Amino acid sequence: MKPQEIEDKSFKIIEEEAGDHGFTGSEWPVVRRMIHTSADFDYIKTVRFYKGGIEKGIQAILHGKNIITDTNMARVGIRTKEIHEFGGKISCLIADEKVAERAKKAGTTRALAAVDMAATEMEGGIYVVGNAPTALLRLMELIRKKKANPALIIGFPVGFVNAAESKDELMELDFPHITNKGRKGGSNIAASIVNALAIMAFQQK
Repeated sequence: MKPQEIEDKSFKIIEEEAGDHGFTGSEWPVVRRMIHTSADFDYIKTVRFYKGGIEKGIQAILHGKNIITDTNMARVGIRTKEIHEFGGKISCLIADEKVAERAKKAGTTRALAAVDMAATEMEGGIYVVGNAPTALLRLMELIRKKKANPALIIGFPVGFVNAAESKDELMELDFPHITNKGRKGGSNIAASIVNALAIMAFQQK
């Protein structure tokens, strides 16, 4: 089978097994791609959308705004064709030498330092967290202090320490986001959400 045939068949299986899910016409393509990436139907129950968040993300892509990720794994998982079509750039600062120096000097994680370094670059764009709760917590702190203003946060840190808690905090923040309840997440899931938004943006052009 060709790649597109495999994807089409996978989506058909997902549609059949998901049944009546209750998501809107813009939400379901996002959730469906998350399931396609992970084979995990739990996201149907746990995903959370801030009202208008999907449209904020689509508009950011259409206007060529920056997409910044907390891991290189998330960065390479994002489809470049649609993003570059609109002049957007996908970047990750986690391996930047200045980030490493800043983290060492401050005694913090590189993920946190990378958020600080990207504060101006994320203006009007999308910040993608697929691994580090410290990155998500720091991002929310900067937003509250009016020091960062992305159009959308995609928050899917994974793990046992502060992953679920940081996402709970994000759900309480009055700011455009897409996230989920619980410990599950990861860079592949976070990237799949950007990909779903990018495809929808491409369809709207």
